Amino acid sequence: MGLSGKLPRDPKLAAQRVLDTAPVIDGHIDLPMVARFGWRNNVTDVPLDGQMPMHVDIPRLREGKVGGFFWSVYVSCASPEDEGASFLKATWRVRDTLEQIDVAKGLISKYPNDFAYAVSASSIKLAIRDRKIASILGVEGAHQLGNSIAVLRQYYELGVRYVTLTHSCHNAFADSCGMLIPSVPRHYGLSPLGFKLVEEMNRLGMLVDLSHTSDMTATQALLHSKAPVIWSHSSARAIHDVARNVPDEVLSLVGFGEGQRDAVVMVNFNGPFVAADGEADVEAVADHVEHIAKVAGVKHVGIGSDYDGIQVTPKGLEDVSKYPALIAELYQRGWSRQELAGLTGGNFLRVFEGAEKVAKELQAAGTLPKYDIYDKREDLPIYREL
Repeated sequence: MGLSGKLPRDPKLAAQRVLDTAPVIDGHIDLPMVARFGWRNNVTDVPLDGQMPMHVDIPRLREGKVGGFFWSVYVSCASPEDEGASFLKATWRVRDTLEQIDVAKGLISKYPNDFAYAVSASSIKLAIRDRKIASILGVEGAHQLGNSIAVLRQYYELGVRYVTLTHSCHNAFADSCGMLIPSVPRHYGLSPLGFKLVEEMNRLGMLVDLSHTSDMTATQALLHSKAPVIWSHSSARAIHDVARNVPDEVLSLVGFGEGQRDAVVMVNFNGPFVAADGEADVEAVADHVEHIAKVAGVKHVGIGSDYDGIQVTPKGLEDVSKYPALIAELYQRGWSRQELAGLTGGNFLRVFEGAEKVAKELQAAGTLPKYDIYDKREDLPIYREL
């Protein structure tokens, strides 16, 4: 039946009907981190087909009608003392990222009847067609690049399809927003190397993820990127005023019009980002969805729960089995079948396909890779004419 046909009046039944043909593609789930700290990355011992300790396991993914998600291969920011003022001290961030890529791929391979490794929009669609859960990798912060655009290229070769420009710390490429309160800027947006990073991401087809970035970073990246971008797990600051949420002045740059960039803002379920203490619930999350749809447009909002990476979940959205509750709430508010299908995954797929198209065009035009080096590195000789 696809997206045609009348939906039942009952919101719960309508949500199930929508999700049968347009399952959730979640922009950000921290399952690899649970494997790291719960099982020391021993894939053999991780019981994903049973009851996992936090928000995500295969039975609940199936119950929640999940068609795909980004496995966040996150490792934390190093302490300022460990990395040094110019981010030059070795802190094992790249090694640890490689371990998280390894554990994610290992878990995907361990359950071939449930997960399908995906590296493109078409492979996500194929997985969903086969009733499997498309599994895509995302790196949550350019602090995981070791100050190196070359590392970005190698992550792409390993299957990573987005890099968040920052986490909660500044890095050599860009400024972070901090968490609840804005951080004091370092670069005032992107650094010179950060602009080159965005260009290389465009050339590769690596999605530029603006969650965690400062308002200046997000604005500059939106204006500089040739490809559509994402916020893999961010909500609306006008609904709840914390630094991690996206302000209206940035949302106004998202769209299909002149001076705008196509993007999808995938709404975060983390309680402190959703509402005041104790007030986060499914209705509050729906308020964020509706506000982003109002300001940026209904084609520019998605779902990026942050499950397994958060301590406080909204009432009614306690784990991955509960996505239908959000769809039912929005259906009650008048959202159409097509609009809901865009939210659950269609809007993200359009953006991903747009980034793939730009990469194909740039490569066909002979655009060269970026070999710019972080100007504070001391381990490479200074180039001189011979």
